[in-house]
Amino acid sequence: MDGKRSPAKAAAMDPRPRYPDTEKITINLGAIDLGQIDLLVQEGFYSNRTDLIRTAIRNQLATHGEALRQTVARRTLVLGLQHFSKRDLEAVRKAGTRLRIQVLGLVRIDDDVTPALAAQTIESISVLGALHASAAVKAALTGRIN
Repeated sequence: MDGKRSPAKAAAMDPRPRYPDTEKITINLGAIDLGQIDLLVQEGFYSNRTDLIRTAIRNQLATHGEALRQTVARRTLVLGLQHFSKRDLEAVRKAGTRLRIQVLGLVRIDDDVTPALAAQTIESISVLGALHASAAVKAALTGRIN
């Protein structure tokens, strides 16, 4: 080899956690809408159904972009990824405070966070997007997740 690590080996040695940049959703469409999508794909306008759907969603989000920006600011939402480690939540507990988490995007709570620690430090969670936490932590926060 030329002294460079293979991408697979480099990824395996990287201690930083990887977060998915997409979430899977399911939609139901009528046969005519689906047929029209397939026709546009066949005609080469889009590479596949997903490409068309993503483009349509992004166009709608762009159309309503100003309203989204104003709402995010008004509701004081964190935009993007908000990550909580065991160390973060232990610091919150030590300070004697509780978190009100409001995110448009992704909230990630590390797997080593215990349900008790989460319950002691998180007053509420409002996520417009995705919440990645262990089933036990989610169960401990039942009633606090909006």
